Amino acid sequence: MSSIKAQFEHIKLCVFDMAGTTVNEDNLVYKTVRDAINQALSDEDKTAQEVGLDICLAFGAGKEKRQAITDILNELNIAKDEVESLTDTAFTIFKTRLTKAYTEEALAPFEGMLELFDRLKATGRKVVLNTGYDAITANNILAILGWSVGNEIDALVTADDVTNGRPAPDMIMLAMDKFGIKDTQQVLKAGDSGIDIEEGKNANCGLCIGVLTGAQTRAQLETSSPDIVLDKLTDLAQLL
Repeated sequence: MSSIKAQFEHIKLCVFDMAGTTVNEDNLVYKTVRDAINQALSDEDKTAQEVGLDICLAFGAGKEKRQAITDILNELNIAKDEVESLTDTAFTIFKTRLTKAYTEEALAPFEGMLELFDRLKATGRKVVLNTGYDAITANNILAILGWSVGNEIDALVTADDVTNGRPAPDMIMLAMDKFGIKDTQQVLKAGDSGIDIEEGKNANCGLCIGVLTGAQTRAQLETSSPDIVLDKLTDLAQLL
């Protein structure tokens, strides 16, 4: 932690991923992506191409979910002209299943998360959640958790709010605009996938942090060259 302490002093905006980073859902979203893809493949008599959770985590983690499905399908031995129609089918199945899957029983904040948010805000830092989810799904998650903008968090930025999803820096730039922050070195980005780290790097964030509570392993995260990999996001409290 000492390696990032000096840079952390300059941070004014903390942008945190949702599922797997601040919200514990045991990779439910990627299990739902897997099941939706496999249902779409089955409907087209392509059961030999079924995907496992490992592929979904490796190639879909952190991305806008339709793009994630496309990228996963592109890893299979499927003709390119079939990928688009399969993506359409799988994404429709995914949205329906995720609405049913995300319940109070399936979701919870990671332990100590609200305390971390409160401590960050007490030091004058802004706490923003960003996500590859669409706005409806993201706001449904907040409602289930009992979190709201202006209370537990300062803002929410979703894939629906920008033209380009991760790894493009659009969501981070939008968060900066919301709070009048001009210097990207004053921004911290943290997430549980390499695509989160790449997003932060593309925004030239002062700190890009990986966490091990969600989609990817330390080795997978380190391929994106984060400034540090933490066991859990709440370890940031050691810097306060």
